[in-house]
Amino acid sequence: MSEHSQGNLAEIKDLSVSFMTDAGSIKAVEDVNFTIPRKTVVGVVGESGSGKSVTARSIIKLLPETATTSGAVYLSKRDGSDSLDVLSLSGEQLRQMRGSEAAMVFQEPNSVLNPVYTIGWQIEEGLRAHGLKDKKELRAKAIDILKKVGIPDAETRVDYYPHQFSGGQKQRIVIAMALVLNPGLILADEPTTALDVTVQAEILDLLRLARDEFDASVLIITHNMGVIADIADQVVVMYRGHVVEQGTVEQVFYNPKDDYTKRLLGAVPRIGQKLVVRDVDGNVIERKTDWRTQPVAVEAKGLTITYPGHLMQPDFKAVDGVDFTIHRSEVLGLVGESGSGKSTTGRAIAGLQKVTGGSLNVLGIEMNGVKERDFKPKRADIGFVFQDPGSSFNPLMTIAENVAEPLIVHKKYGSVAEAKNYVGDLLEMVQLPRAYMNRFPHELSGGQRQRASLARGLALKPSLLIADEPTSALDVSVQAKVLELFKRLQAEIGFACLFITHDLAVVDMLADRIMVMHKGQIVEHGDADQIMQHPANPYTQKLLASLPVPDPREQQLHRAHLHELLAQEA
Repeated sequence: MSEHSQGNLAEIKDLSVSFMTDAGSIKAVEDVNFTIPRKTVVGVVGESGSGKSVTARSIIKLLPETATTSGAVYLSKRDGSDSLDVLSLSGEQLRQMRGSEAAMVFQEPNSVLNPVYTIGWQIEEGLRAHGLKDKKELRAKAIDILKKVGIPDAETRVDYYPHQFSGGQKQRIVIAMALVLNPGLILADEPTTALDVTVQAEILDLLRLARDEFDASVLIITHNMGVIADIADQVVVMYRGHVVEQGTVEQVFYNPKDDYTKRLLGAVPRIGQKLVVRDVDGNVIERKTDWRTQPVAVEAKGLTITYPGHLMQPDFKAVDGVDFTIHRSEVLGLVGESGSGKSTTGRAIAGLQKVTGGSLNVLGIEMNGVKERDFKPKRADIGFVFQDPGSSFNPLMTIAENVAEPLIVHKKYGSVAEAKNYVGDLLEMVQLPRAYMNRFPHELSGGQRQRASLARGLALKPSLLIADEPTSALDVSVQAKVLELFKRLQAEIGFACLFITHDLAVVDMLADRIMVMHKGQIVEHGDADQIMQHPANPYTQKLLASLPVPDPREQQLHRAHLHELLAQEA
């Protein structure tokens, strides 16, 4: 037994990784040292670009050919018989090690699951690669692992294809693929980023199960401090390729040493913490008017939106008879899980989705049966900020051209050149330097793109803005900046806003009133404080209990409360 395997499952020593690019060599990770003890969950936390994914991929040597690594990664075998220096393994040895000793769970299950094979075949593939041939045994193992990760009716659904599962179920299947060979180490890269809080809580329970029942160690990479508080035993904080702090979860949360860790903990949105923005002189920026006294910008009565069924399927009611109003200069938060109908509602208000029943009045125009020529003049008054600016920007146009597009479509300016000064002002308003005008979308970071997207949404000075999950893909520190910016602009411009999100802490910071949507219906609505502090509906209670609190001791009680609520449901 080598010296490296005692007590620790993996040991990372002086790991440095650099990538060759056209502009020369770029260091992604420098002199990283930490250990992963057996049967432990280690959380690696940091912002995008801090090197956390590169570090995790180095553990199973899953880096592109442009990468140069130095240092050592020692991985002990599960049975403790031997320790491997991963970075020096040959291709064949790596294939043996991956899956059986260490397995990876990726952030985006759609990029891992092959759409043309059944999920059973894909789970079995790992077993076949490691020498299991018996068809009956393969199938039995696939069904067994699907049951363990909580896929209902596993005997039938083992023959389903990936598109027949929801996002959370796909993530479970990817975890099943990692667990099926019973590896000693599971590397989970942002496994819950795109998921609803209720599903996230289930996935974290599943990773806890990997530690407690499968006796595996888990390395979880995330930028969500609530997730770390919920699941990690030990924490490694990374910043710009370096480890700035590491220790037990209690130590890092209650006694952080490094300034960056303190900033990271400070940026986490918490329930009950209102967002206050100040101007340069430190004065609080407030709205000029009380929204309650303002006229109504949007009014829905019995609003219904139905998607027609295909091939003998029944029609699907995405929004089922909802009533609400949005006043001018008010921020209305719309919260719910994927599939609850919240984006469909937002799209209907923006005129991007046909209303099939009831009434929806937007800025004085009835949307049920509206003609495009009647609504077109109003489009300039409605801004839209999309969830993913990467896919809503044209990649072949510069930022200036993308932001100027609505101005040219609505004939405010004749060309991008004419609009240039105003576009520059818009970018400065969202705190992007004018120099970024000539860059292309892929040359900006996620947070910068989201700011440019906000600039485009506000270009026509709309009186109504629909923001669909505008911060869900951002790091907490970037998210904090974007939300602050949002609040400042809303106070200054006074637009009515529908803010759609599944993050309750975010909506609590911004919204005046909150509506909770579930399966196409509004199950609860009222003032933000009342809903956050005293939710009446069991679904809202479950949503709030599922949101991890960035405080390990509090989170333990919080999780127990969630399990109680779930037991009552069952």
